[in-house]
Formats: sequence, structure tokens, C-alpha cells
Amino acid sequence: MLPSIARTLMSSSVRTGVRGIHRSAAVCSDSLFVHHDTSDNNADTPFAFTPENMKRAEAIMSIYPDGHKKAAVIPLLDLAQRQVGNWLPISAMHEVARLLHMPRMRVYEVATFYTMFMRNPVGKYHVQICTTTPCWLRGSDDIMATIKNKLGITTGQTTADGKFTLSEVECLGACVNAPMIQINDNYYEDLTVADTNEILDSLAAGKSPKPGPRSGRFAAEPAGGLTTLTGPPPGPDFKVRDDL
Repeated sequence: MLPSIARTLMSSSVRTGVRGIHRSAAVCSDSLFVHHDTSDNNADTPFAFTPENMKRAEAIMSIYPDGHKKAAVIPLLDLAQRQVGNWLPISAMHEVARLLHMPRMRVYEVATFYTMFMRNPVGKYHVQICTTTPCWLRGSDDIMATIKNKLGITTGQTTADGKFTLSEVECLGACVNAPMIQINDNYYEDLTVADTNEILDSLAAGKSPKPGPRSGRFAAEPAGGLTTLTGPPPGPDFKVRDDL
């Protein structure tokens, strides 16, 4: 009976083109989220929050009510990553799991899901360039080529001096100010090739280039100037009937 049912299911899946029975999950990502021990990223590498950061961790956890402390996993992982220096070793994940009384696997799931968590060392300046449609239409290919030529690296690589790591990322939410790059916590927007070179030179020299639009815009207002709301706003009785 059972072999007959199995043959029927298999023949049905062949006819319909639908795979009904399989023994492993389909590959849905171009990244393999598996940890491999290295000399600077293994379970035996010491990690503990500094006294200052431990106070911050306690303050973060106090926000959440009893029974829901595990919801602090993202901010605690972010705190650990900032302490280490822009990346998140597995020993830091273990410490977060200990503090929140969570299974380590649950912490791994969060750290591998969110792309803001870097699970391998990156440079002092993590350059993330958006190449999705709005940025591409506004010249992100030129910005990418400029960064590669300037730093002598390609995506996923770090310069020999350990200062810069280059990553190609999805939309960073600054489409109106395309093309743009994110370097650590700062956005640099409305970029030209000259702007990009200037920013990288400033960082290499130990300076802090001003973040934000490089075109003279304050934020995301129209590039050609305001077209609405150009005068004082009308009063509260604007266009209201006189008898009201």
C-alpha cells in the first residue's frame, strides 16, 4: 500500500511540475549563513560588555516588561557590535543570549536575518553603497567605480590598512537624494564623483566629513527649489464661511 501511494505522489509531482516531497530546504539566498571558527571569531574568544555598556544594556532591558525581555535582543546585539568595532563575533551573541536567557539559536536567527549585523570583521569605515533602481538611475555605477578605484578593493573586501570595507547593499531609504552611500552611521547623499573622492580622502586623513546632501540641499526638498508652501501659511479661518 505505502509504496503504491509514494509512486502515485511522485508521478503526480512530475506531471504537474510541483515538487511535493523533498528532504532539504530550497536555497533562497546567495549567502551561506553558517559560522566557521576563525582565530578572531570563535566561541572561546572573550567578550563582556564594558561597565558603561553594561549599564546601557540594563537600561535597555528595563524598558521591556517581565516575560518580554527577549525583545531587547536587537538593541543589545547592536550595542555589542558597536563595542567590538562594527562587527559581531559569535562570543558576543552568546553573551546577549545569556543576559536575555535565550537559546543561542534564537540569537543566531536574529543576527543572520538583519543585514545590519556584520558577522565578520570590517574596516574602521564600512562603506555601503546602494545600487538599487533610484540610485542606479542617478549614477551609482560611477560612484561604485570611483570607490573601487580609490580604495583598490571590490565589494566584500577590506583595504590592507584595515580602514575601509566596501559593501553593495539594497535600498537605504534615501531615494530622493540618490546616489548615496552610508559610511558607518552617516549618510552621504546627492553624490558626484568629486564628492566621493573628497569624502574618502577626508576619512583617510582622520577627518570627519559633514554627512547629508552634498548638493546644497538641506534635506530632501526639490532640487530646483520649493514649488509649494513658498509663503506664510494661511490662518485657521482660511476659506471658512463667514457665518460659521
